[in-house]
Amino acid sequence: MMLRVLFTISLLAVMALPMTGFAQDSAFDRPRDFVELSERLSPAVVNISTAQTIEISANRAFPKGSPLEKFNDFVGDGGDQNRIARSLGSGFVIDKDGYIVTNNHVIEGADEIEVAFPNGDTYDATLIGRDPSTDIALLKIEAGKDIPFVDFAGRDSVKVGEWVLAIGNPLGYSSSVAVGIVSARHRQISMTNYDDFIQTDVAINKGNSGGPLFNMDGDVVGVNTAIVSPTGFSVGLSFSIPADLASSVVDQLRQYGETRRGFLGVRVQPVTKAIAKSYKLKEAYGALVRSVTEDSPAEKAGLKRGDLITALGGVRLENSGKLARLIAEAEIDAPLKIEYIRRKKRKTVEVMIERLEEKVEKQGGKKPGDEQAGATSSVMGITVEVLSEKTRSRMGLDDDVTGVRVTKISFRSVAQGKLHKGDIIMEVAQEKVKDPEDFIAKMQAAKDNEDAILLLINRSGGAVFYSLEPEA
Repeated sequence: MMLRVLFTISLLAVMALPMTGFAQDSAFDRPRDFVELSERLSPAVVNISTAQTIEISANRAFPKGSPLEKFNDFVGDGGDQNRIARSLGSGFVIDKDGYIVTNNHVIEGADEIEVAFPNGDTYDATLIGRDPSTDIALLKIEAGKDIPFVDFAGRDSVKVGEWVLAIGNPLGYSSSVAVGIVSARHRQISMTNYDDFIQTDVAINKGNSGGPLFNMDGDVVGVNTAIVSPTGFSVGLSFSIPADLASSVVDQLRQYGETRRGFLGVRVQPVTKAIAKSYKLKEAYGALVRSVTEDSPAEKAGLKRGDLITALGGVRLENSGKLARLIAEAEIDAPLKIEYIRRKKRKTVEVMIERLEEKVEKQGGKKPGDEQAGATSSVMGITVEVLSEKTRSRMGLDDDVTGVRVTKISFRSVAQGKLHKGDIIMEVAQEKVKDPEDFIAKMQAAKDNEDAILLLINRSGGAVFYSLEPEA
């Protein structure tokens, strides 16, 4: 199985909604069709196209400094050239002033962003802010008139089994509508720092990313972001960022142009049934502290390794992943009550939450192809280099494909027998790899989690996943 980030649209939950105007089959208490809902919502869903200029140094027949360098003028040395990389995605308008929500990966690195409405109107969009940690971005257009928009639903507004509907731009087919049900909640797929995805069986494909997932009231309950698929196309496993998480990020981007998150300073692991039993818990829940950052709010409050955190601010931690999200949303420079178990005794402490220092690069930073070809980096016995234009051309890789090329595998490496020289590593732990430096950072982060590391490889034009165990 593989996880693909795509350009997408959203999620929709089936809530019995009495007077919405769309037909229902009373015998089975289900919608007979989605005509009224589709007609009402489609005008607010937009296609997003981006353009990114990539500088390419032309290959010279004779290298600089060569006695024959002067003959480059006679063999067509064109000097430096530019290539335009383009991509497509989806988005949705959230108010009449022209604010538009999409995925960060849809617009990341773009020099130009254009928004197209179903009626044919197109506008140049300005990037207000983006948040790679949740894969949310906020755009704005100046339409000069009121435009159709949709609203976010409230917290935990969908349940497993409810109908949901997505509208977007899959594979370039604009205003496409797809329907399904919510398959699961609170999924963690190791894609963002604050995974809490809604899983659906809605048909989501490349081009749907950033689009909305609606419930039967016509409210946005999610932002379509990713799929799991062995082929790269929909197989009924799609994932959407929940509306309450997306809307809180959007509010901060709109107000500050950036996100401002809380910081506690602990690293935690899931609580298994065996661990729960050792803490005298009848069921497995909470987050087990495995390390505390020096001089952090957690250390100042006296939290220690081995403490099992059960609740934050009165909200029970159903799983360890919920802790990161609750801390991120906590009020900065304000006390937060933490309930935990230490040596089988329940305790409570107040922690003064600080602001998490985050650095988000501005658009127009390093781009694929900018790095010096031939430079290599190694980790876990895997040596890689920049994905050059020559390799790109030889393998027929699309402009939006990023990654690094494997140049050597150490005999003692855990990758021996799995990775080959010439493989293109496109993803580490289901996150795109941009360059060797990014590859090293993602591999180190995955090793620190002490979980198996999932790599997405392009080998001879075909995609394949390999799982590597962290080194002892």
